[in-house]
Amino acid sequence: MTVKIDVIHEEAQSVFDTLVDDLVDGVRQHNFAHMGPETSKPLAVVAHDDNNTSGKLIGGVAGRTIYDNFLINVLWVDEAARGSGLGRQLMQLAEIEAKSRGCTMAQVDTLSFQAPAFYQKLGFEIIGTVPSTDKSPARYFLLKKY
Repeated sequence: MTVKIDVIHEEAQSVFDTLVDDLVDGVRQHNFAHMGPETSKPLAVVAHDDNNTSGKLIGGVAGRTIYDNFLINVLWVDEAARGSGLGRQLMQLAEIEAKSRGCTMAQVDTLSFQAPAFYQKLGFEIIGTVPSTDKSPARYFLLKKY
């Protein structure tokens, strides 16, 4: 076999997204052989400002359920709505849906200045960390078992 290796500096998001999709498909095929068919589905719970005619997005949680895991990619609440309980409400609704899909746990990672304490208040436990560097804050990996 002859191998050609490229370093890609492509600016076009569609090219990069296609490449990542191909890599993910390769991982999925490997997983199928060891774990059986995947039941991956996107999961998002979002909130919009009902007083605003444009329905401005003010928060949401998004990720996917896969096998028995809820993998949280992002949780964000607009600064004006922080401290109102909206983040907790969004997470609770997402977890209800994840559980209905058979999930037995949720996973998330967050930076030290973002939300580790928030997730811990929701019952997540820190299961790993990456220490900070001069140019990057510490990163926390959290898990919640249902």
